[in-house]
Amino acid sequence: MKKAVEAQTAGQPDKVCDQIVDAIVDEYLKRDPTARIDLKALGSHGMLMIGGEVTSNADFDLSALAKAVYRDIGYADDIEVFVNIDKQSPQMRSMTHGSADTVIAHGYATAETRERLPVAVVFAQTIARRLDDLRRADPAFSWLQPDGKAQLVLEKDRVVAVTILASHAPSIQPRDVQTAILERVVSPIVGQDGVRILINPIGPFTQCGFAADSGVSGQCTASDTYGGLIPSGDLSLCGRDPLRAERAGTYMARMAARYIVDQGLAASAMVSAVYSLGISEPVHIHAVGLGEKSRGTKMDLTNLIKQQFDFRPEAIVERLQLRRPLYRAVSLYGQFGRQELQWEESAAA
Repeated sequence: MKKAVEAQTAGQPDKVCDQIVDAIVDEYLKRDPTARIDLKALGSHGMLMIGGEVTSNADFDLSALAKAVYRDIGYADDIEVFVNIDKQSPQMRSMTHGSADTVIAHGYATAETRERLPVAVVFAQTIARRLDDLRRADPAFSWLQPDGKAQLVLEKDRVVAVTILASHAPSIQPRDVQTAILERVVSPIVGQDGVRILINPIGPFTQCGFAADSGVSGQCTASDTYGGLIPSGDLSLCGRDPLRAERAGTYMARMAARYIVDQGLAASAMVSAVYSLGISEPVHIHAVGLGEKSRGTKMDLTNLIKQQFDFRPEAIVERLQLRRPLYRAVSLYGQFGRQELQWEESAAA
């Protein structure tokens, strides 16, 4: 069975929007840890639109912050920023507890990598991060521009195809781009033997970012989580405050799945939590283990997870200390697999 996943570099247009809205979330939380935030961004050809709902006493220049993030990513062109944000509706403001939407949150973990993520996801994220690291830190890659992505196809956990799109300055020839990325990115990470490798397969990639394409926040939920190999829910994590069930519930579901795998109860685990509008307790939780410990069959671990983990958003926020400005950092290269994140700990409650 073949598996295919993608990961984006910092300057891919959708990812630019994700980083901007999560930088705004961070700034609100610095100034007002109780802020309620639901933001989206659209970037397109010299323009960035930020819209949504915020209830907070914090006041700062969102336009200036968005431009600073845009420059920090690596873009030097000017963008015109439009901000259209209102307070939450009175009905939503009156709801002090409970989910702000109907939400299905999924968590997954597998023993196949130390990150407890599918190997295809780890490879794709590593390639995307490597492209950004070379661009930022290696003078030999000063021609590399911010926009890019990596797509991998695996068969039986072996990489069989790699496609990399990497934007670059007009001063370098496409063949030189291909050679440099093959030697410094593809070969060290996945090798070359038996792998079909495509690097900028249609030729030059010199027009990039919002100059070439539009971007929308929340479009990369699959690559932010499990690469589309596992269900990821239909709501974006980016741009939302941590009390939102789509964010808090997803982090707790991942933590619970890691607990199952790290405790040796199963080789892989899937945990799902379903939230209804205005209700704090999930209306449904399901946890299943797969693999050696379950002898190739599904093992229902729902009761264990209910005993060990509190899935109410307010309890999750408290336990994982989510009212901190940490979200721009996790808006790139996936939201899981980093030891410094508290939802990556597997200790039981």
